[in-house]
Amino acid sequence: MTASADKFTRQTLLGVQPLTPNLFSLRVTRDAGFRFRAGQFARLGVNKADGSVVWRAYSMVSAPHDEFLDFFSIVVPGGEFTSELSRLGEGDTLLIDRQAFGYLTLDRFVGGRDLWLLATGTGIAPFMSILQDFEAWERFDNIKLVYSVREAKELAYVDDIAALEQRDYLAEYAGKLQFIPVVTREQHPGALNARITTLIENGELEKAAGLALSPEHSRIMLCGNPEMIDETRKVLKARDLQLSLSKRPGQVAVENYW
Repeated sequence: MTASADKFTRQTLLGVQPLTPNLFSLRVTRDAGFRFRAGQFARLGVNKADGSVVWRAYSMVSAPHDEFLDFFSIVVPGGEFTSELSRLGEGDTLLIDRQAFGYLTLDRFVGGRDLWLLATGTGIAPFMSILQDFEAWERFDNIKLVYSVREAKELAYVDDIAALEQRDYLAEYAGKLQFIPVVTREQHPGALNARITTLIENGELEKAAGLALSPEHSRIMLCGNPEMIDETRKVLKARDLQLSLSKRPGQVAVENYW
């Protein structure tokens, strides 16, 4: 994948932080002209030794008002992009497309009372950005963050999630957010133990949330692996929760850039 020089900026890697054994976050400088809505993603490029550039899409973890950009990635053994990325250190250069992409944003929805954010794996990234922005807290009475991983050690940003409502600018919204962790391959204290689709179908998710999923009140965002998104969309559609399109507002928005 190539991009002409006028379509990207060169940014500096400020740091890489391991979050779990196979997950890490990276922070880079932000071009003054780079604008995005919470929930969108950027295309990141890394120069290879042969002079070519490898590009990948990453959702912003950071908020639109932050002066830097945070991203969240999984280590892919032998993966072209993460292999190149692992060679970089603080002060090295990353390329970032000048334009942000994606439609996993709150302007996909009309109305609604309850915001459900359903993520698997690194799909938590855009929801961290959304939760650090004012709009979700102002628009919705209830926010349910459902974060599914295979093993408990893969749960990232748990402390950051817990601290969100302690931030000065979000303090007035305290009590709106409920974090519902899901661990599918082992029992973990405080976590549900089944796939998201199963938890919707058997009623466990709604029981844990203390809220019903309904076309009238629920607005649902999905981000994660394609299988989860496809299966969850089918389960939701059976309950008359429809994909939101530009010409036909609905209750469900998705992001899938695998």
